[in-house]
Amino acid sequence: MILSIEKRNAVLQTMAKLVAENAKAILAANKIDMDGYHGEDLAMSDRLKVNDAKIEGMIASLRQLASLEDPVGVERFRFAHDNGMQVYNRTASFGTVMIIYESRPDVTIEAGGIAFKSGNKILLKGGKESLHSNLAIVDLWHKALEANQVSTDWVAYLNYNRTETQAFLKNPTQRIDLIVPRGGERLIAFVKEHAQCPVIVSGRGNNFVYVHPEADQEMALDIIVNAKTAKISACNAVDKVLIDEALPNKTAFEANLLERLRAHNVEVLGDASFAQDNNVSVIPNDKVWYEEFLDYKIVVGNISGTEAAIQKINKYSGGHSATITTKNKVEANLFMAAVDCAAVYHNASTRFTDGFEFGLGGELAIGTDKLHQRGPIGLQHLVTNKWYVHGEGQIR
Repeated sequence: MILSIEKRNAVLQTMAKLVAENAKAILAANKIDMDGYHGEDLAMSDRLKVNDAKIEGMIASLRQLASLEDPVGVERFRFAHDNGMQVYNRTASFGTVMIIYESRPDVTIEAGGIAFKSGNKILLKGGKESLHSNLAIVDLWHKALEANQVSTDWVAYLNYNRTETQAFLKNPTQRIDLIVPRGGERLIAFVKEHAQCPVIVSGRGNNFVYVHPEADQEMALDIIVNAKTAKISACNAVDKVLIDEALPNKTAFEANLLERLRAHNVEVLGDASFAQDNNVSVIPNDKVWYEEFLDYKIVVGNISGTEAAIQKINKYSGGHSATITTKNKVEANLFMAAVDCAAVYHNASTRFTDGFEFGLGGELAIGTDKLHQRGPIGLQHLVTNKWYVHGEGQIR
């Protein structure tokens, strides 16, 4: 069954209203989850917590989604065949989308809303640490659907443990057309190993900032500190900084950088040369360059030019985001064209790699594979395509 765009928008508007009216109930459910979380993972704890700002973000996401054009049925291509057939290619819903995620109750709103607006049935599989929050939000989804005479089957919550989830992935009890895992590398590997349908990989961050010799140094400091400290649990946070060996007043810049990072309690590690010059701990091995920290931790290293920076980023980054800080547009364009990441920046923080910030009305995930969509996956990307051919008895 295909829901009209009017029905889908009405459900989203109703959901926004219900979230606003039931904010206290969502916060109360989240408090149970927060009180029950005894782990030491700062990123997990930060993602788990729901506050007034996150509630406002949920409402804004739903309202923005409701205001956007229908992504289903958009004509991508048309062709008039020599034999008179009219051939069209249009966007189409996937069918059923399963979202597997850890700790983030806002995914139950944001990703669920994007999948629903795209005309898809949604299967939500959240982590046990956020169960009460997720169930409270799913209950609102069902009320929003019922209020608009739409079956609650459109949004389902799978309260499965790891063994049950593995069994479901291997032998689903219903058709699943797409799975989107949102979480750490272990979760993604688990889903890819057991899934029997396509998987969109929302991979690790491990983002880089390269400070070019012609950088505005105060700007570079602001960008690095923001990208590292604004939200350490985000996959768009920065973990690695490469400082060009030819940077003017390099010693003073590095001292300022260390002072500002330490003011935010960031642990700074360095490659051999940076560590020696600045009296910080040296990284134990080069494998650290591959790591995504999701913590108050950063690695700073020296690099000899833009080409070397590009090579290092392409070798070690997660293919998510990278920034060059420079006044030289030629060097910036070279960097942005050659760095193999989903989002590349010139003089801006990596923290903007986000569906809402990119005008997509939120995101289902941030894809780091190259198929079928790279970077923030928004409403217009959560569709496949379908060919429509109109004839008058033509045969071949």
